[in-house]
Amino acid sequence: MRTSAYGSWPSPIDAALAAAHDGHPEFVGFVGDETWWTEPRPTEGGRRTLVRLRADGSQESVLPAPWNVRSRVIEYGGRPWAGTVHNGQPLVVFVNFTDQRLYRYKPGSEPEPLTPVSPVGGGLRWAEPRVRPDLGEVWCVLEEFTGEGPGDVRRVLAAVPLDRSAAEDRRAVRELTDDRHRFVSGPRVSPDGRKAAWLAWDHPRMPWDGTELLLAEVADDGTFGEPRVVAGGTEESVAQVDWGFDGSLLYASDRTGWWNLYRDHEPVCPREEEFGGPLWKLGYRWFAPLESGLIAVVHGRGAALLGVLDPETGEVVDAAGPWTEFTSTLAVHGDRIVGVGASPRSAHEVVELDTRTGRARVIGAAHDDPVDPAHYPEPQIRTFTGPAGREIHAHIYPPHNPSWTAPGNELPPYVIWAHGGPTSRSALVLDLEIAYFTSRGIGVAEVNYGGSTGHGREYRNRLREQWGVVDVEDCAAVALALADEGTADRARLAVRGGSAGGWTSAASLVTTDVYACGTIIYPVLDLANWASGETHDFESRYLETLVGPLAEVPARYTERSPVEHAERITAPFLLMQGLADVICPPVQCERLLERMRGRQVPHAYLAFEGEGHGFRRADTMIRALESELSLYAQVFGIDPPGIPTLELSK
Repeated sequence: MRTSAYGSWPSPIDAALAAAHDGHPEFVGFVGDETWWTEPRPTEGGRRTLVRLRADGSQESVLPAPWNVRSRVIEYGGRPWAGTVHNGQPLVVFVNFTDQRLYRYKPGSEPEPLTPVSPVGGGLRWAEPRVRPDLGEVWCVLEEFTGEGPGDVRRVLAAVPLDRSAAEDRRAVRELTDDRHRFVSGPRVSPDGRKAAWLAWDHPRMPWDGTELLLAEVADDGTFGEPRVVAGGTEESVAQVDWGFDGSLLYASDRTGWWNLYRDHEPVCPREEEFGGPLWKLGYRWFAPLESGLIAVVHGRGAALLGVLDPETGEVVDAAGPWTEFTSTLAVHGDRIVGVGASPRSAHEVVELDTRTGRARVIGAAHDDPVDPAHYPEPQIRTFTGPAGREIHAHIYPPHNPSWTAPGNELPPYVIWAHGGPTSRSALVLDLEIAYFTSRGIGVAEVNYGGSTGHGREYRNRLREQWGVVDVEDCAAVALALADEGTADRARLAVRGGSAGGWTSAASLVTTDVYACGTIIYPVLDLANWASGETHDFESRYLETLVGPLAEVPARYTERSPVEHAERITAPFLLMQGLADVICPPVQCERLLERMRGRQVPHAYLAFEGEGHGFRRADTMIRALESELSLYAQVFGIDPPGIPTLELSK
């Protein structure tokens, strides 16, 4: 072991390596016996490809660049593809990100568009396709813009002809429902084809606040009868619905305070843990019924494991293996379950569980250590005490490098990571961005502040009308606790986050003196304008829950907005923004920068052409990581080798 100051340790985990491993597989599914999924390609402009795993074990990316399998419905997107076997060969439909058209694809041929391009506003968008060869259609969610504004939009369930008759003619798309609800999820059809179930909700609710489970009869010609509400409500979130092979209605509801599973409206495994989650993308799946009557589930409290639930006994048997966290995607076929799992020592992999043998194995996106895993962080699961004695859940990643240590009397700098959402959480999995810092001698603390998911409705309701208060207080409480216990250097604490985490970072610099600097990434900074047309439709009323109705508490919007209190920011900061971001638009950053002009606070602003909400391109991520490290180096007085210096202006 050699000795050097914290933050100055040489590391084999550079920004290019971290960027190349950013993102993970998503939206698994079966096409006949074959497993398919989407996968990121950061070095190919940040596109997502469609991967096919053949029955013989060979794997291929079936759509080369520039095809980008990604939907923009509600801007965060949703399941962008579906497939079946038709006339003995795969028939796949997918959404292409560039034009948002739905395409038909048969291996060995070029994709053919099924839907037209609309010149109105954001155009026509599609998500959660389900191929219905029996009807010659694809059933899916249609998002249709009716004007130029972000709120000029309607959403319905729709049927797109497979014969390409709608490729240039919007009128050929058959609408299955009316647009009485602002938001809908894709329909799930009963095994006998006679019923369809789906979720719907309306402003100002978000789907984790309250949704309705709708049921309608389906006629022989595929038309829907009048829907009726059978579960859910304004204070009950139904996160997912499906059908058992026996025709039973299955759904995950939080009516008890936890997303639990119900079969024909009866609980099948009542526990104080989650069998569902926040519906940020349409088509998330936390459970999937098997032909045997068992149910594959992603469940847990503070983490999410893959298990098999027996609805008759309520018993859950979890998959054996190294994976400690599974994402909200599942697919089943016969006795096979496929999901995406990870752990603190492995990145996300496509995992298959054979329910006959209980054997779980990696079948795709297999983790391959790009460096000696001795350089990975060794995280701790911690619970801290916040204001009023409330619990705060966090993951602590101390500095760690197998070849380097710091002088015995030195305490390490720490960066507090605030996750986005804010109705979301940080998962305890291998993240090379975290390892990028910890392997150099900078600690990281991921804070699942009040409002985060994974700990029941009461915990996530802590943020109701308290955004910018509870999240800021909880992050500060963790930071100060680490300093008080001698884990972190009190003079070298930083805060960072993106999206809602960017808001928390900025609000922390405005309202506390805890941090020496901060990194603010594609943030919300101006509440009043964000709530008055500067964001997309999906979250346009989100602040009514997080802050309160603007018309009733306008002073609260002013008091909590960092852009209104730029004079309170005295710590150096780095601000990063995608110029194509329609969720947190660049104008919010520009307002803050204008008000910082001449204030003599060191800061930098990096704006990235072509990037939206969430950086996806390798070159962007490299510059962002290196710039963030350079900020900490300059403020903390450290000298990491080989890092370009970020120019800070005043």
